Amino acid sequence: MSYRIFVINPGSTSTKLAYFEDEKKLYEANVFHDAPELARLGSVDNQLGFRKRMILEFLENNGIDLHGVDAIVGRGGSTATIHSGVYEINEKLLEDTRNKVTGVDHPANLGAPLACELAAEYGGRVFMVDGPKVDEFTDEARITGMAGLYRGSSLHVLNLKGTARLHCEKHGMKYEESDLIVCHIDGGMSISAHHHGRMIDGTNNALGEGPFTPTRTGALPVQTAVEYFENAGRDGVPAVGAACTRAGGFVSHFGTSDSDKVHGMVEAGDPKAVRVWNAMLYNICKGIGEMAVVLSGSVDAIVLGGGLLRFDDVTEYINKRCGWIAPVFSYPGEVEHEAMAAGALRVLRGEEKPQIYTGVPVWNGFED
Repeated sequence: MSYRIFVINPGSTSTKLAYFEDEKKLYEANVFHDAPELARLGSVDNQLGFRKRMILEFLENNGIDLHGVDAIVGRGGSTATIHSGVYEINEKLLEDTRNKVTGVDHPANLGAPLACELAAEYGGRVFMVDGPKVDEFTDEARITGMAGLYRGSSLHVLNLKGTARLHCEKHGMKYEESDLIVCHIDGGMSISAHHHGRMIDGTNNALGEGPFTPTRTGALPVQTAVEYFENAGRDGVPAVGAACTRAGGFVSHFGTSDSDKVHGMVEAGDPKAVRVWNAMLYNICKGIGEMAVVLSGSVDAIVLGGGLLRFDDVTEYINKRCGWIAPVFSYPGEVEHEAMAAGALRVLRGEEKPQIYTGVPVWNGFED
């Protein structure tokens, strides 16, 4: 039996769409939205009707008929923290996403409601796969040197787990029986440790952990950073939140987040560009070393994914510094759509039971 799956992945200025029959991706597109039009709508919540109309127009213009589709998968949003897996979207999940219970106001929050809106017209089951609030950290990974200040998981989980599963499928391994270091290397980065199907630790790049990136500061020396950011708003110093998410990294060093431009400077031998680029790769490798310790040195593979792998020297550098830990494998680009469709397919085929979203966080502090 063949299954038809439609994937909806809302981003800041576009809505990515993909159509699958079983594992085969028949169509993929990026429907761009005019930034001034989005600005006129105001909040992200107000964009729901607009993005739905754009999707319907896209389907009509391209002759894609979703009637009788088996599943529609929406990208996950700001739910309570959850276990990894496939969730059949219910009213509680929609409510918590709408209320942004974990405080993230991002167009990804429209993924689940858009999936439900389209399912009401075309039919099909509605799913969320490995939403961004998956949290499988161990207790040791949560504790910091400040009482009451805890670490949590907020990583590129869809790409990380999708790339891990892709690697395991290609090499005859079972994800649930493997120990992997998995990295997403792009404008934002995540370096994570996966033990037998659980992502037990990783770097939360948007909160100032891990390597710096084209747009993010990564980890900073705390006291020095506090003194530095006291001048926020003066002399070009950004606010902390902006620096951690969009004004750090290459933006801070070069005034641009364009990795192609920066890498071009590296290839031309610009001393500053070479120094900063290599420092970024050096810090990625430090993060990989940390995750090797998390896994007690038992690492089946180091698995790399993300857009910056289009530059061959990224994989070469990581392999040179980290290849002694475990074999290094590179899968350039993103696998979000494939991961979303694969999750739905596992449920449709009866290989996996969908989980029920309750709104109860998977971790809510320690009792003592």
